[in-house]
Amino acid sequence: MIDAARLTSALHGRYAKIDVVERTGSTNADLRKALETGAADRTVLLAEEQTAGVGRRARSWSSPKGAGLYLSVALRPGVPFAVLGSLSVVAGLAVRAAAASVGVDAVLKWPNDVLVDGAKCAGILAEAVAGDDPSIVLGIGLNVLPLGDVQPGPGGLPATSLAERGATNTDRTDVAIALLTGFDDLERRWRLAGGDLTEAGLLGDYRAHCATLGQDVEVQLPDGTSLTGRAADIDAAGQLQVDVAGGQRHTVFAGDVVHVRPA
Repeated sequence: MIDAARLTSALHGRYAKIDVVERTGSTNADLRKALETGAADRTVLLAEEQTAGVGRRARSWSSPKGAGLYLSVALRPGVPFAVLGSLSVVAGLAVRAAAASVGVDAVLKWPNDVLVDGAKCAGILAEAVAGDDPSIVLGIGLNVLPLGDVQPGPGGLPATSLAERGATNTDRTDVAIALLTGFDDLERRWRLAGGDLTEAGLLGDYRAHCATLGQDVEVQLPDGTSLTGRAADIDAAGQLQVDVAGGQRHTVFAGDVVHVRPA
């Protein structure tokens, strides 16, 4: 079990409220409802098990009981609605740093995956909540302990966990403390910069750890079409820049990326 008392004590002053529950459908869905009824900025919910966890495009996220960190953070950051999506970049950096803190060298796959040796160990889902005070729920699923038989996700990526990649510490409370401490530090920088990744000093870090850059990719766009080209850059809003045949550069705000082969 995640030690709620130790978690709350270690993160005192960083978050308005931290709850740990035995079981829920989706921590993101729970906090979306909470925001609609007035939940405070920086409210955190962790679950030992999710029965209806979701990823991008409503895909299911495997959440075996007691094997990972399944958490969401509700935020009212006071930045323009248009830049809320760049929070996924901030979360990716926090997850990568948490993995590094236990000796696992992870990389980032745009827009929302964290990989170790080509296998997926974490997924991120940012969901904006419209209203007079723009808010966002950020969900993170991080595999800490071995998962057993889990089928590969979109793009054929196999699942892995920190434990399976040689983590020096697999105490989920410790990993949660590292993750939420790092996210708090990075999110405050992002917030003070008005959601601008460059101004926050985070864009260079993301570029340095993003395995998508320099790869030939196929981007499956939300409208059902696809785009093939070279992943060239990430901009200050966290969008992917793709160079296609003919020398054109396309900006991709959202989509599923398949790494075709290294450049």
